[in-house]
Amino acid sequence: MSRSEQPSRRSVLAAAVAAAVAGSTCPAAAAEAEADTADPMRASARPVDNRAWTTHAEWRGGTARGTRALAGARPGVAIGTPAGTTEYTDPHTGTTATWEYGTWTAPLHTLAVPATEVIASWNAHTPAGTWIQVDLSGTYSDGTDSPWYVMGRWAAGDQDIRRTSVDDQGDGKSAVWTDTFAIDTPADGLRLASYRLRLTLYRTPGTKATPTVWRLGAMGSDIPDRFTVPASVPGPAKELTVPRYSQEIHAGQYPEYDNGGEAWCSPTSSQMIIEYWGGRLTPEQLAWVDPSYADPQVCHAARFTYDHQYDGCGNWPFNAAYAATFKGLQAVVTRLGSLTDLETLIAAGIPAITSQSFLKEELTGAGYGTSGHLMTVIGFTADGDVIANDPASPGDEAVRRVYKRREWENIWLRTKRYNAGGKVVSGSGGVCYLFFPAHPTPGQRAALAAVGVR
Repeated sequence: MSRSEQPSRRSVLAAAVAAAVAGSTCPAAAAEAEADTADPMRASARPVDNRAWTTHAEWRGGTARGTRALAGARPGVAIGTPAGTTEYTDPHTGTTATWEYGTWTAPLHTLAVPATEVIASWNAHTPAGTWIQVDLSGTYSDGTDSPWYVMGRWAAGDQDIRRTSVDDQGDGKSAVWTDTFAIDTPADGLRLASYRLRLTLYRTPGTKATPTVWRLGAMGSDIPDRFTVPASVPGPAKELTVPRYSQEIHAGQYPEYDNGGEAWCSPTSSQMIIEYWGGRLTPEQLAWVDPSYADPQVCHAARFTYDHQYDGCGNWPFNAAYAATFKGLQAVVTRLGSLTDLETLIAAGIPAITSQSFLKEELTGAGYGTSGHLMTVIGFTADGDVIANDPASPGDEAVRRVYKRREWENIWLRTKRYNAGGKVVSGSGGVCYLFFPAHPTPGQRAALAAVGVR
């Protein structure tokens, strides 16, 4: 399971939730661009807004400074003639280097659901000597603007920069907690009404190398505070054949990555689904792993999802970006509304990685409690119970679990819960990662659209 004894973005956000409960009884700015209000998530029943930029027309529609749109089977944006050079001092190595850069800024997106939280995610290729930064700026419902917030500094490798989130970002109305933009006091009614995303692409000066970004997007949401959620009606039974990996067999391995395997629920889950879709690591890529370790690909996933500021492998967008480094895959971070949404995806052959927190007694058969844990939903029984590959298992053979539908649905979808000390803390509100083909089948595309993802 995740770092259950350490403060996290979840525990910080929970402070605003607790306050609300106590009060009632948790490079340079870009040029202006045209507003974009088209979105498939305008159905009022779903308090989530997904927007992604993926097509050649969309990449051409942004504001480019030193970047160019790429056509082809997988359109994207890359460095063209750089806009200039800049210095970056890596806070985790102390190394200062000069980089050429270009920027691409998305058109203004008006949220169909004015949001209390926004999570960005991206899919990119960053060859040696390159990296990217993703920023977000928005306009609040009171008409004022937020600053530009860094949502992540990312590279697939770890030799040029250290992959990192950025702490201490806020303006008195909102803040960024690791990977999540959050309104400070949602109970006051303030929301984020619109936003822009900005990419900055970096490369070693004088080279032709360039990052390529294929997908950039964000999920905005306004999930109501709730300790319980309505029960959904079970749908058809189906189980997908997904590889099973235990994080626990890696306990003590590579402690520089969040103290080793006991905290690797997120990369372990990610690796399961990557391999379900056919993603494989080569012997050369795994050569750095101690050959005596079983499932070396899990160690690799931990290293290459690790956030050096968060000091953990559970950064949601970093896991999605890692998955998209495998050929033919794309990935997003989103929120779903019910187990019916998950059943829709499973029926189309798409498993999901879900985030939840619970006391030991709240999830029958788990055998543990956690303040934050990722597991992979791979199917449903004839009774509608959840079949999950739970990495918090003593070995690979024990990873497949069946959890009671009502218990599991509630701990995943709620936004508030009581911890072992009786304090009000946060729940994930239905957060999940979805990894799926870069070119989905019609059935997969329909299922994704049904849960608000394109």
